Amino acid sequence: MGGPACGRTPDGRYVVVRGRRWRAADPMLPDDVRAELQQHLGRARAEVGAGKRTGDDDRVRAARERVGAAKHGLGERGTPWWEQDAAARRARWEDALRALRR
Repeated sequence: MGGPACGRTPDGRYVVVRGRRWRAADPMLPDDVRAELQQHLGRARAEVGAGKRTGDDDRVRAARERVGAAKHGLGERGTPWWEQDAAARRARWEDALRALRR
């Protein structure tokens, strides 16, 4: 996210886009893990769109579950990453990757 309409809060916990706050991804994520989770997220979002275009509610529901799993793994949903110790943060992204790799 770039450009003048984007920024981070001073504590680094949120990304601000057009005045709206979104939880930032966990900065503790290793680069390869972040990249894989973002790839899963992108594919799942595309699948949501495809399911909507075809009117397949089951496909949309399954894809949204995958979006949620990826966002949890990134630390953007669920218990805030800044409230978790290192072991819980690692377990969060490992659990997400296990679920998404199925």
